[in-house]
Amino acid sequence: SAWADMAREMEKALAIAERHGIDLGIEPEQANIVTSAADATRLIAEMGSKRLRVVLDPANLFEQADAAQARAIVADAVERTAGHVAMAHAKDRFADGRFATAGQGVVDFPDFITRLKHAGFDGPLVTHGLSAEEAPGVARFLKGLV
Repeated sequence: SAWADMAREMEKALAIAERHGIDLGIEPEQANIVTSAADATRLIAEMGSKRLRVVLDPANLFEQADAAQARAIVADAVERTAGHVAMAHAKDRFADGRFATAGQGVVDFPDFITRLKHAGFDGPLVTHGLSAEEAPGVARFLKGLV
């Protein structure tokens, strides 16, 4: 029933977005109704609007995973959402589920960014959830990948 409620409201929001020529982003996240890339593409198909786009944050696609599991989950997500990603996030997770700054956890960022590029993504890559002190190191790490 939560999916049906969300879909009804999304239809209303997309009607407004269509009228004003703006895109809406849906971010698959474990705490959301749309928990996965599969859910995001299902919603996009159900809504039938090119205005519904994906915000892809690899660290929100799983709660706990080792590096191999995380890489497989993220690779599948990029493949499923190819052509629908408007923005990517650069946040990481440790294997135990705690969030980390990009490059410090189990997300394989070189693989993630390479896959995004091969899928045709050329939008913004935004990092968040870090301190001002961590920002320069994360910026250097990400700049080296893009």
